[in-house]
Amino acid sequence: VRLQASGGGLVQTGGSLGLSCAASGIIFRLYNMGWYRQAPGKQRELVAEITSGGSTTHADSVKGRFTISRDNAENTVSLQMNSLKPEDTAIYYCHAFWGRHYWGQGTLVTVSS
Repeated sequence: VRLQASGGGLVQTGGSLGLSCAASGIIFRLYNMGWYRQAPGKQRELVAEITSGGSTTHADSVKGRFTISRDNAENTVSLQMNSLKPEDTAIYYCHAFWGRHYWGQGTLVTVSS
């Protein structure tokens, strides 16, 4: 199983970034997919998730700014991040769950003030 995240980088406050996670080795359409993040010195937290049926949940801290989506034909899950803030700085991890948990390697997002 491999979850390959991409799209992180450095952006100024108020800017936008899009993350993408390509999954392989799983029957993607069956899995609930999500994005988590971990800032320095903090615990990993859920950012957004999307079920196999397409229902979405976004953390209160990102509602209205971030949008999660999935493409079952391409086996990808994406996170569009707008109006970024310095507190969004973290390593972002792709997550897959269907009875078992799988994690990607993480991609760093840095928002400068």
